[in-house]
Amino acid sequence: MAQPVRYGALLAGALPVLAFPAPNLEFLGWIGLVPGLLLMRGAPSRREAAVRAWWFGTGYLLVAMYWLLPNLGPAVPLIAIALGFLWTAVGVSAWSLLRPPVSWRRALAALAVVPSAWLLTEWIRSWQALGGPWAVLGATQWQHPAILALAAAGGVWLVTIALVVANTGIVIALVARGLPRLIGLAAALAAAVAGPAIFALTPPPAAARHVTVALVQPGILNGPAQRVSADVQLTEGPARRADLIVWGESSVGYDLAASPRLVGRLERLSSAVGAQLLVSQDALNAAGNKSKVAVLIGPAGVQGSYVKTRLVPFGEYVPFRSALGWLSGISKAAAQNMVPGTGAHVLHATLRSGQPLTIGVLICFESAFPDMSRVDTDHGAQLIIYQTADSTFQGSWELAQHASLSALRAAETGRPVVQAALTGDSVAFDARGRLLASAGPSRRGAIVVSLALPPASARTLYDRLGDYVPWTAIGILVLAALLALARGRPDRLARIRPHRPARIAWNGSREPDRTARPAGASSEGPAADAQPGGNAAAHPRDGS
Repeated sequence: MAQPVRYGALLAGALPVLAFPAPNLEFLGWIGLVPGLLLMRGAPSRREAAVRAWWFGTGYLLVAMYWLLPNLGPAVPLIAIALGFLWTAVGVSAWSLLRPPVSWRRALAALAVVPSAWLLTEWIRSWQALGGPWAVLGATQWQHPAILALAAAGGVWLVTIALVVANTGIVIALVARGLPRLIGLAAALAAAVAGPAIFALTPPPAAARHVTVALVQPGILNGPAQRVSADVQLTEGPARRADLIVWGESSVGYDLAASPRLVGRLERLSSAVGAQLLVSQDALNAAGNKSKVAVLIGPAGVQGSYVKTRLVPFGEYVPFRSALGWLSGISKAAAQNMVPGTGAHVLHATLRSGQPLTIGVLICFESAFPDMSRVDTDHGAQLIIYQTADSTFQGSWELAQHASLSALRAAETGRPVVQAALTGDSVAFDARGRLLASAGPSRRGAIVVSLALPPASARTLYDRLGDYVPWTAIGILVLAALLALARGRPDRLARIRPHRPARIAWNGSREPDRTARPAGASSEGPAADAQPGGNAAAHPRDGS
């Protein structure tokens, strides 16, 4: 029976992924883990629970990253299997705390330990070398600003915790009776209302001012010259009334340092429309190296730039290339590693009114990393801008999933966030994560949106405290592990049968005294019967 149940765990892992875009069945974020947790809980042993959780994690990642198959081919299932191992901690915790009988103490422990174990899997794989924080469960709630209030308090990590607490509470309610069942139901309800309660109790700061931003989306075009021409045409048309005009990632396929004529053309364009341009360079430089660079251009030339720091694994570089470089030969993995930048930093734009505006500019995949937008906010950014292309993944869930991340970053930082996509999806969110405007991949044009800017000094709780939620989860898991070891040690000692050490008496010669009796043995035993008077020295085998 083990193998069919493991297949069931694989399918159960796919279920919560349907809560992400594009299916957007976000209610599954609240209940979609229940089948998997029940399978882990019902395992006959801790080891089998860990194996079922491994299958669950593999299924989760396979479906979440299916859109990478055309580019990475056989590497996708290998990555899913390797990272799926992280879910074994979820399986062990679910089996240890949710198998019968579920007491009220174990119910409370499960509500703390199981969500912490899940969050640990997300935080570990958020390391860039392991792929980055894609398909973090909390991102499923991107359409609900009231729930995203949890992100303002503790980042996307706190949204994930609320979802897993709800799922764990439902499992407890299904398998327990009496007080533990009430605890499970209360926990699920508390997790569901926590976000709306925070949303109601924390009104946003009053807007310091408003700014109009244009997001230029020219669509799929072949060749760098055609892309520049299309962007210029849209900038001269519907985008020209904006205070700042943003082009998508890879909109300029030339090295601007070696293209003074193109820079001059963009300077004249900026002067003609009365607004600065934020373009994106994607080209080899004179040294033969390649980077993605956001470039701010005004009538007086280049006003600042930012080099993409977090590169897309396999798409822009191959992690551990010395060991995994062979993937470039059997897939579309990067043949050459791009050169990353040195970290997030802000740019200083000048609006058509002459007012300064500090902006945090990040590129493509960097929208998945909460820490980068936090750094820009700490440096005074009042607006977060993402440039992306997404042309590789047309027709897949990736476009909508990528766009949804901007809602999380907006809620976390308390800043409006926009994403300008070369081929869609382009989006704009206010400082609480509410969708203001969007353009799907079928649209060609420019979105012009007015954004309310918070004071530069405004900070959310997550801005101030950072990643305290993952660290708290790690602390809970360490404490749980220590308590489990402490409780297990007496049990192991109790199973060891006590014994007395062997005692060998010596008769003064080099031979052992074969008549020596174990301590406490009766002198009336068979040896005494065999030797009347009990004189063992008279036995003929002693040779005396």
